[in-house]
Amino acid sequence: MSDLPSLAPRAIGPDELLARESLRHLVAAYGHAIDRRDWHLLRTLYHDDGIDDHTPYYFGPVDGFVAWLPSMMANWRATMHTAMSCLFAIDGDKAQGEIVARAWHLTLDGTRQFVAWGRYADHYAQVDGIWRFARRSFILDFAEDIPVSTGDDFGSDGVGTGSAGADDPVYTRLYLFGRR
Repeated sequence: MSDLPSLAPRAIGPDELLARESLRHLVAAYGHAIDRRDWHLLRTLYHDDGIDDHTPYYFGPVDGFVAWLPSMMANWRATMHTAMSCLFAIDGDKAQGEIVARAWHLTLDGTRQFVAWGRYADHYAQVDGIWRFARRSFILDFAEDIPVSTGDDFGSDGVGTGSAGADDPVYTRLYLFGRR
């Protein structure tokens, strides 16, 4: 019998519940930071010696990843990074997670959508009670390149329209989300 954390069903105590919710928040904040181009927030999600693996585009220290992202993300008018399921194995102040994800991208000219379906294979560490990424790796399972349909706006006239940066309506509608 292994002493490693099990993925099988079992009773989960309050400390592990707190860790799981902290890790879910970390994963969700990552998607928000990428999609809103909040590079400062993104950097806070990783430990100082954190590694990001978006091979073949980037592999290396988090500071290099955060420096590389603005030029890469400049290719997309809008993106939406969604975590669909999160499975964690927690062992004290270390944890690992498989995050099933969808990363949607709209081209600058608005004519094509690129959708990456995959998983993040994450390593986390808790320091001073705060969970952060120690290493984040993306695994691509499937990709789609889809033309954008034009025509009926389905009554969307007047609806707040998302934007990649600080002008996104979320910042005026949710003041607690204000960029700092």
